[in-house]
Amino acid sequence: MKKFIETLKNCWKIEDLRQRLLITLLFTAIYRFGSFVVLPGINPSMLEKLQSQTSGGLMSLLDMFSGGAFSNASIFALGIMPYISASIVMQLLAVAVPYFQKMQREGESGRKKIQWYTRVLTVAILVFQAPSYLLNLKMQAANALATGISWTVFMIPATIILAAGSMFILWLGERITDKGVGNGISLIIMIGIIARLPQAFVQEMTSRLQAISGGGLIMFIVEILILYAVVCASILLVQGTRKIPVQYAKRLVGNKQYGGARQYIPLKLFAANVMPIIFAQALMFIPLAVVRYQSENASSVVQQLMDNRSLLYNVIYVTLVIAFTYFYTAITLNPTQMAEDMKRNNGFIPGVKPGKDTAEYIDTVMSRITLPGSLFIAFIAIMPALAGLLDVQQAFSQFFGGTSLLILVGVVIDTLQQIESHLLMRHYDGLLNSGHTRQGGVAAY
Repeated sequence: MKKFIETLKNCWKIEDLRQRLLITLLFTAIYRFGSFVVLPGINPSMLEKLQSQTSGGLMSLLDMFSGGAFSNASIFALGIMPYISASIVMQLLAVAVPYFQKMQREGESGRKKIQWYTRVLTVAILVFQAPSYLLNLKMQAANALATGISWTVFMIPATIILAAGSMFILWLGERITDKGVGNGISLIIMIGIIARLPQAFVQEMTSRLQAISGGGLIMFIVEILILYAVVCASILLVQGTRKIPVQYAKRLVGNKQYGGARQYIPLKLFAANVMPIIFAQALMFIPLAVVRYQSENASSVVQQLMDNRSLLYNVIYVTLVIAFTYFYTAITLNPTQMAEDMKRNNGFIPGVKPGKDTAEYIDTVMSRITLPGSLFIAFIAIMPALAGLLDVQQAFSQFFGGTSLLILVGVVIDTLQQIESHLLMRHYDGLLNSGHTRQGGVAAY
């Protein structure tokens, strides 16, 4: 504790770091304040049905990623998720479309063009999502609109306000990246998620302590221990960037001969990191858009797809996570290019011919280490559903795994590394006893 306090004092002594921390706190405070600013013309006391709707299923995930703004009918109700969806689409286009592939290779100018296209696509998504949100709001809280205002007239300015709110959040994130501690978009997502943790924790503890049967306090302690184990596993995942030793790789492909100095091939245990879960989660949100947030008249299949604890939902979710793990690993690591780079730099794998044989060798190793990695990621992804089997409340179960936990872990590690670099540059001790954080953290965006 003494060292932690000393580290905080050191952070305050560094003027540049102090300014960055204060700017980050200011912008995140603005974001949290905006989450409670209700759309003009809406009575917040009439939103009980909307808040009840967002207490379970996929709607609870949407509300979590928006930091509660969704259920508050806030000007920030759509959050940053439209930008995330647009970013995912642009990443896929950069792989499949030659025009965007060429743009990606143009360096800084190409990156700016891609960012511009991403913003345009974000606005297009908002134009579709904002009216859908307002239609759902009308269904759930028709009496919330002020007397004398027509819903038809209300939806036009409300759509503009919701779209502007999301773009303002994007602007805040970019300012945090430029003027704050970095990774502003990821930090805003994390703030929205972690804002729900205290309330969810208290509700779960109260529920367990008031339970007549089931263990009460003992079950709550078991939950905390399981949560701790899942957090440790998530840290392993987001830091899973250790290179695979050649001698271990040879065992994977059945080659028992090994000699010479210890060498490495540039493969990673979790090359895809959290992206497969983010991609899969984005696709699983599609049923919400199809039924326009209204599940009462939906078929049983659609209702299961909107329940993140249902068997059908989790089977499809796991399948998508595994498929996207292979897909994202394939587009991230190119065995042919890696073999050519090794040959160009006079590198080789003992017992394997350079060129085509090396590419096939790397591809075989990559395929074999991707399978257990994909299963591990899928297990983390469905942990919230498994927590539901222990009667964990919906809000608290979201912190047992899935996208929310991985984003929290990744952003916290990355932010600590940003602060660490400022401290070490000025010869101050770092945030940990070792003097530096473990490398390999990854932010969501």
